[in-house]
Amino acid sequence: MLDHRLLIVSGKGGVGKSAVAASLALQAGRRGASALAISLSDPLGLATHLGVRQLSYDPQFVAPGVAVAAVDRARALDEYLRLQLHVPRAAPLGQFSRIFQVLIDTAPGVREIVSMGKPIFEVWKNDWDLVIVDAPPLGQLLSYLGAPATIAALVPSGAVQDQAARMRDTLSDQSVTGLLLVATPEELPTIETHETLAALADEPIVDVVGVVTNRVISRMPIDDDVVDTMPSGSVRAAAHLHQTLADDQQRWIDELPEGPRIPYHFGVLTAPELAATLTDGWDDI
Repeated sequence: MLDHRLLIVSGKGGVGKSAVAASLALQAGRRGASALAISLSDPLGLATHLGVRQLSYDPQFVAPGVAVAAVDRARALDEYLRLQLHVPRAAPLGQFSRIFQVLIDTAPGVREIVSMGKPIFEVWKNDWDLVIVDAPPLGQLLSYLGAPATIAALVPSGAVQDQAARMRDTLSDQSVTGLLLVATPEELPTIETHETLAALADEPIVDVVGVVTNRVISRMPIDDDVVDTMPSGSVRAAAHLHQTLADDQQRWIDELPEGPRIPYHFGVLTAPELAATLTDGWDDI
């Protein structure tokens, strides 16, 4: 997963994708790489897990070699116009921005390509060994991933078409970009993960490098008969509940693709503590 230049992390909302993205960035830094984690849609999750009150468009370092940022669409648009379309710095962007803002709100794929352009541009800059994207949830993911191809097909020629095509090629280059899906062993995350995998199999716009199963509850290494012989009370009830939850999860684990499994971390953990714990866990996977 960490061998790519661009790693996109997504999953159904609520499965812990931000925590996984944060921990991978920290793990990359621990291995001596420079890593930039970028939030595309909800900056709060990534910020919370990395111990930052608020993310900014400009990267801020949170650990040795590890920085974090969030996409601001207005600033991303300004950067796109100046750096990608080569609009002169002396040119007033007010009118350009207003025109493009209308396009962002109405034209298919423009909003998404402006957002996706930021992490891809960071890869092109070669300032980081790895850029990790905390991507939108699965319901929105394909529109973001497919935006460069959509724009490249809509625009017949010119700088916009060239940049969209280059972004499309970056996403589809398996040596550069990988998609990591995060799921919990439950019905809806499992179904949405399979739907996303099927859609990407039909239209392979990005290489899926793995599926992480998060919050896995392992069965206690005791027989159910032993649990039944425990004195009635909270301890036996907790043991029964634990085994039942583990059995319920196993059905969905069996349906998810093989891949890293992250245990459910019981106890009260702050978001930064959870990210640190997950970071430690990658050493054993």
